[in-house]
Formats: sequence, C-alpha cells, structure tokens
Amino acid sequence: MRTPIISSLALLISCSLSASCFATDLAESTAENMPQLEALYLHLHQHPELSYQEQASSARMAKELRGLGFEVTEKVGGYGVVGLLKNGDGPTVMIRADMDALPITEQTGKPYASKVKVLNANNQEVGVMHGCGHDIHMTSLIGTAQQLVANKEKWQGTLMMVAQPAEEVGGGAKAMLKQGLFTDFATPDYVLGLHVSASIPAGKVGITPGYALANVDSVDITVKGEGGHGAYPHLTKDPVVLASRIVVALQTITSRELSPLEPSVITVGSIHGGSKHNIISNEVKLQLTLRSYNPEVRLAQIAAIKRLTKGIAISAGLDEALYPEVYVHEDERIPSTYNDPMLTNKVQTSIIAEIGADNVVKADAVMAGEDFGLYGLTAEKRPITLFWLGAVPPSDYQHSIETGESLPSLHSSLFAPDYPATIQTGVRAMSKSAMDLFNQ
Repeated sequence: MRTPIISSLALLISCSLSASCFATDLAESTAENMPQLEALYLHLHQHPELSYQEQASSARMAKELRGLGFEVTEKVGGYGVVGLLKNGDGPTVMIRADMDALPITEQTGKPYASKVKVLNANNQEVGVMHGCGHDIHMTSLIGTAQQLVANKEKWQGTLMMVAQPAEEVGGGAKAMLKQGLFTDFATPDYVLGLHVSASIPAGKVGITPGYALANVDSVDITVKGEGGHGAYPHLTKDPVVLASRIVVALQTITSRELSPLEPSVITVGSIHGGSKHNIISNEVKLQLTLRSYNPEVRLAQIAAIKRLTKGIAISAGLDEALYPEVYVHEDERIPSTYNDPMLTNKVQTSIIAEIGADNVVKADAVMAGEDFGLYGLTAEKRPITLFWLGAVPPSDYQHSIETGESLPSLHSSLFAPDYPATIQTGVRAMSKSAMDLFNQ
C-alpha cells in the first residue's frame, strides 16, 4: 500500500509530466492507478491486432471490466465487448473505445515498440502497430471504469462501457448496432468518446462542437474504351485519355459545383490501366475517396461524379454499353461525426473543472473519418460527443512550433504519444464528464 507521501509525490511527478494539475480526488486516484494502467497500455501496444482480429484485445478488455464488477458480454458484432454497471436510478451513459490496430511496421525506436507481424488478407506479411492511439483509448476506458467504480457513491445511473472492433475499416459500430447494442443491452442517454490527437500536446484536451469528423466514401470508377495498337490511336477509344479527363473534371465538382462554404474533398488515390508500352487497353480503373460533413454535399458529390463520367464518355463517342461504371461502397460508408452542441458544452465545462481552462482548447474539424458518428444516427438520435486527447510530448510540440517541423501524424510509423500524461488526462477528463452527466 502506498503511503500518502508517496501518493502525493507520484501525483506531483505526473502533474509535471502533463504540464497541468488540479488537486482533485480524480487526479490523485488516477496517479495511484498509473502503474497498473501503464502495464495495461504497454501490453496492448506490444500485442496489436488488425481489424476483425481483435480476439486477445477483446478478451483482455472483458477481463478488466469483469474484475471491476461489470456485467460483461463478449463477441458483440464480432469481437465487441459490452460492460454494464447498474448503480441505481439515473441516466445511462455509454463510453466507447476502439480496439483495432493498423498494418504498419513501427519505427519509433521505443523499447516497447510493437514487433508483431501477421499475414494480411492478400497473404502478405505486414507489421502491426497501434498507430492511431487505440491502445490509449482502451487504457483510458479501463482507467475511467476504475474511477467510476471507486466513486459509486458520487453518481447514480447505468454505466455502459463499449470496446469496439474494426473502427479502422468502418465496420465495428455498424456490426455492434446491428446486433442490438442499443436494444438488447441499454439505450444510452449520452454517448461519449475520445480520440488521441497528434497535433495537441499531452495534458490538454481539444473540443469541437458540431461537425468534427467527415463523411467518408470509397468509390470505384471503371473507365471503358476500345483498345488497340499504340501506333494507331485513331482506331481506338483510349480509356487512359478518358480517365485523365475524368481525373481533371472531378476537381471541378468541389471548385465549381459546391458552395465554397461547404467542405468537400474528392481525391483520386489510385489509377491503373494497361499492360505494355504500345498497347492501348480496354479499361482503366480509378479509386476515389470522398470527404464532406453535410450529408447533402455527399449526395451531390456522388451525383456529379456519375454525371461527369457519363458526359465525358458521350463526348468521346462511346456507346451506352461502354459508359463508365461508378460503384459506391455503401457498406463501407462512414457518416460524419456530429458532436451534439449541448452535450459538447456540458463535457467541456466538466473537463475545464477537472484540468483547468488553460488545458482545454478549441480544435478544428478534420476530414478524417470515424465510425463513432453512427452512434448518433440511430432512430432515437442519441446525443454524442467525441473530444480530442492531446498526445504529443510537450517538448516535441514546442520544437515543432519553434522550427516549423512537422510532427508525426496519426497512422505514421513514427507516432509515439507521451502515454503517461495522455492516459492520466484522458481518464480524468472522461471520468469527470461521466460523473457530471449522471448527476444532472
């Protein structure tokens, strides 16, 4: 057992690491739990699992929650875990963390770096890394559960802890909701989440009311033509030229068809066609990613793509049978994350009370995607909010400000968060937010 002097010393050290410290009960108890949380983090970081393969991670999350007294159900929507803790009458607050890692070979040089390698769906060996901070998300979830269990006399209601699989491929939230997350377990009054930030220093939290993350669509375009010999292009309908025209024309959708006040991104990430220098092929394949916030903008993007590609085919003299095929991967679609303004304001107030106003910043919306937004699009329209958890070592952040050098981004093989300060801040911010929502 730690003596009060040792606990206070640990708290002082942790506060210096995070560049902030309010002397709250949560601050002290989180600092006392850090050895256990650090061990959990290092284990998760060194044993990452790809999307749909989170067997060991989910088992560990289930074990941790059971040990804290939660009623736990495993294999919800794949390897999803649901933990329920009923503590009298009151609202139901759901807190979600994602579990899957990325096919990245870690190059941070840290002594605890992941060395895991697996075969992917194409039977290729790939490294596996928690390059998006899901190891911190899981650890913060357990740390928050610890705090809320230890302080049960301070709140009433039902705590719903969700460890979600397959966020990186946009399938986990859909699968868990389809399997009855909000009907067979509990219907939350509030849904909370956090996500590490690679642009905010550890010890701080970023708040984004309203649209925070984007709609994400994957689109395949098959451009058809009439192939032939490269020496006789006049006898062909060259799909490479048609594809090139389409790539340029797609950029006019955002610049000339949509309001400049509505964010929109249309990126051609892949173009493939042909097999030899002097052969004009019969088709070229394009792969696109579309990003927006407004659902109406998303529909406008898709409609314009279909219209433009058809028009270019007609202008080249192609018959209807050779019009381009546009395929939208609706099953992989990720909707934008809209942080309910009222809930976001409440969470911001709670976090400021816990870690101080100087450590809560306004964060800009980003064009990345997150399937967390699905939890707010159910028939009941649950209010949701996700806040950004600063993870950059403060010295690295300051160096970047002074020199202009870029910081490693999320999904980078070099992303190495300041995990002690980040976890402590995440646990305190999330625990305080949940307690205040229970006690409204």
